[in-house]
Amino acid sequence: MELHIIQNKIYEIRGCRVMLDFDLAEMYETETKRLKEAVRRNLNRFPSDFMFELNAAEYNFLRTQIATLEKPGRGKYSKYLPFAFTEQGVAMLASILNSHKAIEINISIVRAFIALRQYALGYAELNQKLESFMIETNMQFNDIYQALTELASKKEVEKPRTPIGYRKY
Repeated sequence: MELHIIQNKIYEIRGCRVMLDFDLAEMYETETKRLKEAVRRNLNRFPSDFMFELNAAEYNFLRTQIATLEKPGRGKYSKYLPFAFTEQGVAMLASILNSHKAIEINISIVRAFIALRQYALGYAELNQKLESFMIETNMQFNDIYQALTELASKKEVEKPRTPIGYRKY
């Protein structure tokens, strides 16, 4: 599976980067119901920092952001709140969904999380460099502004100027 497709299925919820159960089920080529059953049978493997269930407000907000929840013939939206899996939770899924496809997809997902983390670190470094540049530039402009202000405040004694051109008498 392509990296950008997986990255588009990673959301930020409650300050964590997560993937949702229905997206994972689609990638693993299984039903969401079966994925949730496997997780519920192994809840001790999924502490709250690995997986959490969205609340109704989060779910409703999410439905306005993505259009993958609609299924023809089965009702418009799922009646159950989705599970959100952090990077560690997705890795733990590989241990309970022991199929070749699940392992292959998990490797791709972990790579996507790593790429996002590297991007975020690069962004933070770039932001820090930009801030220091702005501070230095601001100080230089401040010096230039002060010099121009001093020059403008000094009034030169105007000397009578010699007229140029024709004079009328």
